[in-house]
Parts: sequence; structure tokens; C-alpha cells
Amino acid sequence: MGSATREAIGAATAVLATQTKVELATGEQLLDAALVIEREARLRAALADDSAEPADRVSIVGAVFGKYSAAARAVLESLVTSRWSSSDDLVGGIEQLGIRAVAASAPKTLSISDELFVLATAVGSNPELELALGSKLGSTDGKISLVDSLLEGKASKQTIAIVGALLAQPRGRRFGELVRYATGIVAEQAGYSVATVTVATPLAAAQATRLEKALSNQYGGGVRINQVVDPSILGGMRVQVGDDVIDGTIAGRLADLRLRLVG
Repeated sequence: MGSATREAIGAATAVLATQTKVELATGEQLLDAALVIEREARLRAALADDSAEPADRVSIVGAVFGKYSAAARAVLESLVTSRWSSSDDLVGGIEQLGIRAVAASAPKTLSISDELFVLATAVGSNPELELALGSKLGSTDGKISLVDSLLEGKASKQTIAIVGALLAQPRGRRFGELVRYATGIVAEQAGYSVATVTVATPLAAAQATRLEKALSNQYGGGVRINQVVDPSILGGMRVQVGDDVIDGTIAGRLADLRLRLVG
């Protein structure tokens, strides 16, 4: 992600934060806008053209997305009048702000990141389901219907909206990658980070609490743990926070030893 893209997303995030009350519809509209702009190459090029007058780009937003809520239009106007490293980054930025808006619409008692983790675990443990959602041959509508049937009565409208939008616009990303990406944005919007901890056997409650505290101190903010139990690692643990990976598993150390012996 280039510096221009980071600055554009930061500015739009600040605009979103000024909205007194963010409705779920605002997030859904932004996610829909990302899909529309992704599919329309001329529209994408026009909105990402920083040589054009900002007022002209705002006019395009009004003409194409005039029926959107005032909050959604305000975020879109901030996004299209910023500079972008590429037109693809513009689409990604709109998508990210859409996910942030959906997360902002959720009640404080709801943990979208937990729901996403449960879904990712269910899909990851079922090869047939993972193939159905990841296959390029399957229709988008079919994949969305499949996830809707899985989540019906088990997940919030917010989670369903996020997953459906990402399936409609995967942009080359596999299902697990899509869910991790969304989880990171949701967590950041709520003011914490998510650590995926892979262990051979589940951590005791006291161990999990100590680990959360240690990671929170290391990363300078709240960290929540998602545990993945994988007996094949033999022992130890693997911790991933965003792009940072700490592999302290026995299997990892054995693999490293084999590489050193071969070298």
C-alpha cells in the first residue's frame, strides 16, 4: 500500500468517525459502490484521476450514487477527492471503508470478529465447503447463497453483509484470506487487534489471559486471541498478528533444523 493510499484511507476514516450515527445501510452502500466501480473501468479511471478537478469527481459521485445516504456520500467524496497509488487501491479503499461502516453500525455487545472466526474455522475444516467457496467455476450468487444458508440464524446482519460483499468481489483472494482481511479491519475499527494462536491443545483460561496481556503490551493496544487447535504442530504455539508471525512450534523448529542440516 503506497503512502498516498494510506493517507486517503486515513482521511476517509476520519470522515466516517464524524458521522453521528452510522447505519448498516451506509456500509452496505459503500460496499456496493466498490463493486460498481470495480466493474466499470471508465468510472474507476475517472474517479481515481487526480489530475481532474475534485469538484468534477464529486459531481460524478452525485450522479452515480446520489440515492445513497448522506454519510455514504460524504465518505465517497472524501475517497474520490484524495490521491491514490492506483485505481485498484481506490476500489480497495472504498471496500475497506464499507467494512468499517458496517462494523461501526454494530451494537457494542456484538463481536463481528468472533463470528468471522467461527465461519473461517468451519470452512477451513470442511474441504468440500472450502472448495465450493474458492472454486472459480462456481457462480457468485451460488457462493453467497451457500454462506447465507450457513450463517442464517447464527450470525449478525453485519457479518452476513461483509462476507457477501467480499464473495461478490474477491479480487483474486481465497476465502480464508478474505475473512482474515475483514477481521483485521473490523478489529481496528473497534480499537483492538486479533491474534490467531495455533496450539496443539487448547490453552487454559489463565494461559490465554497471560498471552493476551503480553501481546497487548508488545503491540501497544488491546489484543484478542482466536485459538486454532492443530495437533500436527506437536507442541509450542504459532502466533500471527496481522503480517507478524511468531512460530514457536515444535514442528516449526524441526523444519528449521532440517533446513539447516541440508544447507
